[in-house]
Amino acid sequence: MPFTNYFDPDCRRCQRLAEFLDAVKREHPTYHARPVEPFGDGNPRLLIVGLAPGMHGANASGRPFTGDYAGLLLYETLFNFGFSNQPESEFLGDGLMLNNCRITNAVKCLPPQNKPMPGEVGQCNDYLAAEIKALPANAVILALGTIAHLAVVKAYQLKASQYVFGHHAQHQLPDGRMLVDSYHTSRYNMQTKRLTQTMFHEVFITITELMATE
Repeated sequence: MPFTNYFDPDCRRCQRLAEFLDAVKREHPTYHARPVEPFGDGNPRLLIVGLAPGMHGANASGRPFTGDYAGLLLYETLFNFGFSNQPESEFLGDGLMLNNCRITNAVKCLPPQNKPMPGEVGQCNDYLAAEIKALPANAVILALGTIAHLAVVKAYQLKASQYVFGHHAQHQLPDGRMLVDSYHTSRYNMQTKRLTQTMFHEVFITITELMATE
């Protein structure tokens, strides 16, 4: 099924975010500073859901996790597990391609302090719901962090209390797809060792095993 209604490059639903992006664009004229479009395979078995664009990463480049510290481990891992043609994502137009994988965000616009408000996650949720609906029936969804996890649960109109976030947790969704959780690949999580390369690779071993059983 083709992706439809999953992204609006001119979206200004959230006044706080729209005004913040306007201010960022004035300060950094070369930055993308607009909603960031999902990136990757058009018919993926793996959908990765992040939090939101980073100020000097996706918000600057216009591509999820590109030029961002949080993208270092993510893209290295995608390359090692065969989902990417190169281990780094430095700038738009660097030749990066994803195979059988797509990356999106719970919130498509950069939020102040990288902290979207609950209402902003809700305003953006129908885009994520449309993207999930278009996935193959046997797809796996990887949520990076609690907010991304809750956004996926909300997109399915499920009760959060029945789908509790936990690193490396696996959740059977009503349509048969699997939701897998991981701590976010943020600078803070990596530097504090809350998330390590080994831990993240273990999550991807589980994902590849899930994909192999379908």
